[in-house]
Amino acid sequence: MTWRGWTAFAALGIIWGLPYFFIKVAGQELSPVILAFSRVSLATLILLPIAWHRGALRSLGKHKAAICAFGLVEFAIPFSLISLGERWISSSVTGILIAMVPMSIALIQRFFGIRESLGAWRIAGLAIGFFGVAALLGTGSISGSSGWAGVGCMLLATLCYAVGPLIIQRHLHGLDSIGPLALSLLIASIVLFVPAVTELPAELPSAAALVSIAILGLLCTAVAMLLMFYLVRHAGASRASVITYINPVVATLLGVLVLHEHLGIGGFIAFGLILLGSWLATRGVPTHKRSASEAPVNA
Repeated sequence: MTWRGWTAFAALGIIWGLPYFFIKVAGQELSPVILAFSRVSLATLILLPIAWHRGALRSLGKHKAAICAFGLVEFAIPFSLISLGERWISSSVTGILIAMVPMSIALIQRFFGIRESLGAWRIAGLAIGFFGVAALLGTGSISGSSGWAGVGCMLLATLCYAVGPLIIQRHLHGLDSIGPLALSLLIASIVLFVPAVTELPAELPSAAALVSIAILGLLCTAVAMLLMFYLVRHAGASRASVITYINPVVATLLGVLVLHEHLGIGGFIAFGLILLGSWLATRGVPTHKRSASEAPVNA
């Protein structure tokens, strides 16, 4: 991989670990649906003209159902759920739970007609990963009914993030990625528009909240997606998939060091188990079938 590829890899690994921190900051003043709408609409304003200029929007009519579904499960629903869940749990725990996406893909891919042999190592990875989740939830990181509601939001968001790459592999494979991506962001913006209008804040948010929204939409979504396309094109999906295991590390460090969130030794051990389980659950996949199980997480 060239130095440009390594630069894109390092940048994306950091960028996709940032959203949970900025969601926590902006979420103190803005509703979850406002956060989700602001993020997807800003990204749409950037990526849709680029897709139009590249001609990537042509001949997408026959894929409209898959693109609509992708816009819901990859953007509208999980962005809203994560913003809601972070009201009740820490950003570091959020990042760790989202690291379950590769395991979730390995579990549900058969429902999308993608049949890959699990094998002993992948089964062991699933077991280790779920043990890590159980350890995380049992170490005192979660408390009260609201805390468990937050966990539920993250688990649903994780399921959505797992379905998204499977939709790509089954229905959108071979298309210029930026076309379906831009349209799916537009669809997510349309879906979230009316709920967002009903929850407009009574007064202008603080500078910190506005900057957080700008970073979420422009950097963590639009720029990150462009970097992802570049990285997959120049380094391949296999190498790009390692980002899946870097993002939660960045999210955890920001939560603990900047927001002073408490994770504890048990939380860090659980984190390690989840990452190990995710890696084992996605290893050894045949090259021609790697795209779904190794798709990096769009946070």
